[in-house]
Amino acid sequence: MSVDTALQKLEAADGPIRVAMVGAGATGRAVALQLGTPVPGMRLVAIANRTPEHAERALREGGFSNWARVSSAQQAEENIARGVTVLTDDPFVLTSCASIDVLLEVTGTVEAAAGVVLDAFSHGKHVVLVNAELDSLIGPILKVKADEAGVVLTHTDGDEPGVAMTLLRYLRTLGLHVVAAGNIKGMVDYYRNPDTQKAFAEKNDQDVKKVTSFADSTKLSMEATVLANATGFRVGRRGMHGPACGYVREVANLLPAEQMLQTGLVDFALGAAPHTGAFVIVHEDSPLKKAQLAYYKLGDGPFYTFYTPFHLPHLQIASTIGRVIVHRDATVAPIGGPVCEVVSVAKRDLKAGERLDGIGGFCTYGLIDNASSARGMGALPIGLSEGCVLRRDVLKDDVVCFDDVDAIPGGIAGTLWREQNARWPSTTNAPVESSQQPLSVTGVR
Repeated sequence: MSVDTALQKLEAADGPIRVAMVGAGATGRAVALQLGTPVPGMRLVAIANRTPEHAERALREGGFSNWARVSSAQQAEENIARGVTVLTDDPFVLTSCASIDVLLEVTGTVEAAAGVVLDAFSHGKHVVLVNAELDSLIGPILKVKADEAGVVLTHTDGDEPGVAMTLLRYLRTLGLHVVAAGNIKGMVDYYRNPDTQKAFAEKNDQDVKKVTSFADSTKLSMEATVLANATGFRVGRRGMHGPACGYVREVANLLPAEQMLQTGLVDFALGAAPHTGAFVIVHEDSPLKKAQLAYYKLGDGPFYTFYTPFHLPHLQIASTIGRVIVHRDATVAPIGGPVCEVVSVAKRDLKAGERLDGIGGFCTYGLIDNASSARGMGALPIGLSEGCVLRRDVLKDDVVCFDDVDAIPGGIAGTLWREQNARWPSTTNAPVESSQQPLSVTGVR
């Protein structure tokens, strides 16, 4: 049964999917706004946020008029049974609540989110991530934990990895040979920081560090890593090639053909119309098939670009929720061990004794690298970098390594990351060309 038909039947039977969300920032508010419409066959029944007032704002803006604050799973279950949306400052109230079918993790945190996701698994809940920070760091081992618990873990459609993967899977269904996929990116500048992004963040009512990560390549690299781990595709060099082009279809002829054919590539098109969304490149060398594709205005080949000209996570997440419940189908999830990861790179000359401020800060930007290369050099993942203190100077644009900091990060995320490495040990230390120059194009993001 198709997802839309199944959801209509759930709506008609008054048995909608019960959705809970952890996080009520800009993305969480947008999700609540859409799910509050409501979407046929599903209801947002609960929100957890460490600042309850932010969750109340999300509910008000989403059109909810009746909610209750709760402090236990039993209170949550009683209110949900009466049709009352619940709000809590404790996400573990929701992970343990029997009246919830699927949990959305929308915080953008790493350590806190890791604990919430594991607890959701332990209580038999499916999890949809709107959290590339977490997924790019320990998505593969979390997928193992989800499988062991018999639940689905997926990143969402609407974020670029989900947009690309949805298109990629469709093209594979048609029998096409997919060789590359990635984002359409308006601009990248490695050296943006919370000061340069403050005005933009305030104008758009967003967190300034998150906005900084959008501009400095970190979020781009995290999203590409999620896609790499879901496809097995690699990067052609640290930071990706990122060719500049006027129209996204040009990217098919600007990425290295040999790399696309040998390993598959994740990459991005810089400054390309339509300035948003995701692309997938296929290869076709049959003269007759190439003639057909040329007739339908896709060019002369042998590489062809298909693309989706939008990414709307707050809307498209409904499709992912439906696919999880109706078909137990993950939109985008790791297929094995880590293929790529996001390493920390100095935004400026850093001095011994400085404490790193993590994703979207003043100290480092994140670049995607092949996992074998990153592990071979002992690179510090940017998802584990916050709070680490440098034991020696690191020059601008140099990768920060574990040997450069005074302690290996602990906590749930650090433990899971080490478990992930032990399960899939690196087997090669092959170097990868480093991209040292900032990229900057006026445009979206």
